[in-house]
Formats: sequence, structure tokens, C-alpha cells
Amino acid sequence: MKSRFTTLAMLLLFSTAFMAENLLAQGCVAVRNMGCSGTTIGGNTAGFLQKGQFQLTGNYRYFKSFRHFRGSHEEAERVENNTQVINKVHSLDLGLGYGITNRFSISLTLPINHYDRSSLYEHYGNPKFDADGNPANPVGWSKSRFHTGSKGIGDLRLTGNYWLLDPAKGSKGNLSIGLGVKAPTGDAEARDDFHKLTKTGQDTIINKYVDQSIQLGDGGWGFSLETQGYYSFVPRVSAYFSGFYMFTPQEHNGVARQTITTEYPKSIVNYFAVPDQFAARVGLGFALLPKAGVAANLGGRVEGVVSEDIFGGKGGYRRPGYVVSVEPGIDWSYGNYNFALNVPVAVYRNRTKSVSDKANDSHGDAAFADYLVSLSATYRFGGKHDMMPKTGGIFKDVPAPKH
Repeated sequence: MKSRFTTLAMLLLFSTAFMAENLLAQGCVAVRNMGCSGTTIGGNTAGFLQKGQFQLTGNYRYFKSFRHFRGSHEEAERVENNTQVINKVHSLDLGLGYGITNRFSISLTLPINHYDRSSLYEHYGNPKFDADGNPANPVGWSKSRFHTGSKGIGDLRLTGNYWLLDPAKGSKGNLSIGLGVKAPTGDAEARDDFHKLTKTGQDTIINKYVDQSIQLGDGGWGFSLETQGYYSFVPRVSAYFSGFYMFTPQEHNGVARQTITTEYPKSIVNYFAVPDQFAARVGLGFALLPKAGVAANLGGRVEGVVSEDIFGGKGGYRRPGYVVSVEPGIDWSYGNYNFALNVPVAVYRNRTKSVSDKANDSHGDAAFADYLVSLSATYRFGGKHDMMPKTGGIFKDVPAPKH
């Protein structure tokens, strides 16, 4: 029976995406747009590619990070004093999937990113304030917010996914495992112009590497382990979950975030790290208007960057942390097309301590977003349509419409 209901899970981003000054769900914790890339929510059959079938995917994501956290404590004064760092991220993931068998498929994903970052501290420096809370710097200093940015392709990712049960049998539940590899195709040495003041107060321009959170890639190879699954315990309602972990054996990418000088001697944070990252999602999917192909999901989501990698060194500069979000979503399917909108809203944010923080008894901060917007579209073609898997999950008891 041909399925008319498809749902594509988003990342986060994550990230999208999912930091010494800013985080994710969105922000300066440099979570690349690859976490939680499963292709089924609530038991829809989007993850079931028939043998010989192709799937084209486009996933757009946007977030604005600006709320600073140190641990789980928000430093609200950063926004009040205009010293917050603001990251605006636009990302488009282009994907191509192919069914090798009815249970095993591969997918290729290439992100295209546009990052904009504005701050005070990276340029003239954050203003100092007197006892009355007024800026103590020269007039205009506290308003000198300059922008840096980067745009281009990110890190390419190839993933293989295998369903443990035969999707054609239309069971109430299923579980998949996936393995992937990430190639360092994104520029990890993006540069831009920074404004600096001379000792005489004159503005000068310095061209150097942009912040780690807006670098297009991390400069290293990665290997991912992921899983996803669902179970339909009542008609038209299913529980779903997905999990993702990216292993990065490389300690750092050799890009010097600060020149080794007397002021900045050689240390663990001289170079950008290539950090591990993780993401997980769990929730419920609902068939709202089955005949119209409308479904919804509501769940939770967590993603972030670890302080220490499982494999490889723990050196390099990173802003570890994580964000927990409530994630509502809705999707509409017709024939071989599917459109989905998900908006994770952050409910808990934590900029955890890095190895350097622990060694120096300090605690850096990171900026997080309030929410993430993810809009995706998919199109399937090829394969033997009369051999499509039976409808499953939340649509198990819903006859597929004829077109």
C-alpha cells in the first residue's frame, strides 16, 4: 500500500545548532547541523525507502542566539548593557537518499550556511561602567557593535541506515541503527575584518579568523552512531525517539584562534577544538487529519557539545554545553511530497565547564537562542511504487488515499 504520510526530523541544530562568550539550540556552542537527522517522527514511513527509490530533501533552519549563560545561570545584564553577542544563523541542508534494499538506505547531506555575528568585545571591547551604571568609556564606545560573518558550504555527511524489522509488514513499531562519516568540506579558517582602537583612539582594521561558532566547518573527520524508532500503542498515536552521537578523534584543527605571545603563551586553548557532539529526541506523533495528510508531533529535545571527547585528545578551544527544548511540529503530505515545520523552544540552557575552565578554576559563558525554526520539504521518486511499504505507526489504521 502506498504511504501518503511522510515526516522528516530536523536537527538541530542545531544548530544548527546545537559559545567563551556564547550556545545553541542554538548559539555559540558550535553544534553543527547534523544532529538527530532521523527520517521518521511518530511512526510515519518517511524513513522507509524502497529498493531503488530516491528522496530529495531540503531543510532550512534559522535561529538568533543572544542570551548569555554561565552554567545554568542567565546573565541578563548582558542584554541590558548591550554587551551580548548576537549570532544569526541561516542554514539550508540539501540531501539525497537512496534505498539499496527495502531495509537499508544511504543518504548524503550537504549544508549551506550563512552566519552573521555582532559584538562589542571582539572589536573595541565591552564598555566599563561607573558606580552609577553609566558607561565610563569615551562617548559612543558602548554603541560600537560591529559585524563579522561567513557563508558557504559546511561539512558533508554520508550515512547508512538499517531497519531491524521489515517495513513492508507494517508492524506497530520498528527500530533502526545508522552509521555515518563526516568529511571536513566546510571552511574551518573563515576570516573577516575586526575593528580595533589604537592607543591614540584611532580605528584600525584587523583581518583574522572569525569565532568558532560561525566557522563553516570544524576542520576534522567525524564518525556518527545514531538510532531512531517508534511504537504505535493506540490507533493514530505513536511514541518516537532518535539519538545521535558524533565522534571526532582529532584533538584540534590547527587553526590558531590567538597568536602565541607573552600575553597568550602556548596553552590548551590556542587552537580551535574538533569536539564531539550529541542530540536526542523523544515524543508523540498524532494523525490529526489522516485523509488530508496532516500530522503533528510534540516532544522533547536535547543537544550539545561535550567537555571531553570520548576518543582523541581533549585539548583545543571549545565552549561545551547543552540545551533542552520542547519541540512541537506539524507536517503535511500528498503523494510523493512532504512539508514539515518544527519549532523547538528552549526551556533549559547550560554552558558547562571546559577542560580549560576546570584547570583554571573559571567558568566561561555562552549565548543561547530562545527557539529554532526548521522548515523541511521532501520529494520521492523511482522504485516500484506498487511495492511501497505498508502504512505504519500513527497511520497504521488509516487507509492510504488513491490519487
